[in-house]
Amino acid sequence: MFFKGFYHLFYQYNPDGAVWGNIVWGHVVSKDLINWHSLDPAIVPSEWYDIKGCWSGSATLLPGDQPAILYTGWANSSQQLQSMVVPKDATDPLLREWVKIPQNPLLIPEFGINGSSFRDPTTGWLGLDGKWRIVVGNKRNHRGVALLYTSKDFVHWVKAKHPLHSSKLTGMWECPDFYPVPLSGNEGLDTSAMGSSLKHVLKVSLDDYKYEYYTVGTYLRDMDRYVPDNTSSDDEHGLRYDYGKFYASKTFFDQYKNRRILWGWINESDSVADDVSKAWAGLQVVSV
Repeated sequence: MFFKGFYHLFYQYNPDGAVWGNIVWGHVVSKDLINWHSLDPAIVPSEWYDIKGCWSGSATLLPGDQPAILYTGWANSSQQLQSMVVPKDATDPLLREWVKIPQNPLLIPEFGINGSSFRDPTTGWLGLDGKWRIVVGNKRNHRGVALLYTSKDFVHWVKAKHPLHSSKLTGMWECPDFYPVPLSGNEGLDTSAMGSSLKHVLKVSLDDYKYEYYTVGTYLRDMDRYVPDNTSSDDEHGLRYDYGKFYASKTFFDQYKNRRILWGWINESDSVADDVSKAWAGLQVVSV
C-alpha cells in the first residue's frame, strides 16, 4: 500500500523465532521500495477470534484516504474468521498503530462452508451498484473456490449466492488476488477500474502444490462472475507467476506512479535446523 508518501509492506512474522507459529503482522515502510524501516507489528493475536494467529489479508484505501485492513484470524483448529483493523491515527503517514474494530469478526463461515479453509481476504473493489466486493479463499472437497462478499460500508458483509470463480481438482485457494490490467500500455489500474479496454487477472496460491497460478479473463460485472479466457489451463497446469520458490503473493495499485506492484514470499529450501541456526527464515521480494 502507498500512503502519504510511504510504501507499507505487511508480512507474516513470528517474533519468537525462525519457525512457523505465533503469527503476527510485521510492518515495514519505505520511500523507494529499496530502503526499509521496521516498525512495531501492526496486528497481533489478542482476541478470541484471532488468538491462535493473525493470518494473511489485504489493505484497501477507502474514500477519504482512509486505510483499512481485512485479515484472517485463527480462532481454533476448525474455524478461521475475517476481521478488520483501522489506523488509530489516520494522519500518521507511518500508520504506526492499528486498532481492531468492535464489530469483529466481520465474516464467519456459514453453514456449508469449510471453516478450516476460509482465509486471505482480498483488497476491495467497487461494483456498478456502489457496493464493495472482496474475495475469500476456500475449497469445497477438492474444488478451489473464490467466495464473493459484498458490502455497502466495508463492515457488514453478505455472501453472494455464487462464487466469483471456482475450479475443480485444484484444492485450497490461498491468497487470492483479483485485479484489472489494460489491454494496451504499461500502466497499472486501480482495483475498481471498469471499462471495455481492460481484462482481469485472478491469481490464487495453490496450497496443494505451493505455487502461484493465474488466468486472464473477463469480469462480468452485472453477474459478478469471472470467466477465464480460453488461453491457458484453469488448473494446476496453467500459467504461473514464477517457476521457483515463490508463494503467497499480493499486488496493489501504486496510485503515486500509476503502476501495479507485486509482493511475494520466497520460502527458500533451508531446513528448519538451518533457519533456527541463522535466526531468520523467508524472503520478501517486490516486482514492478
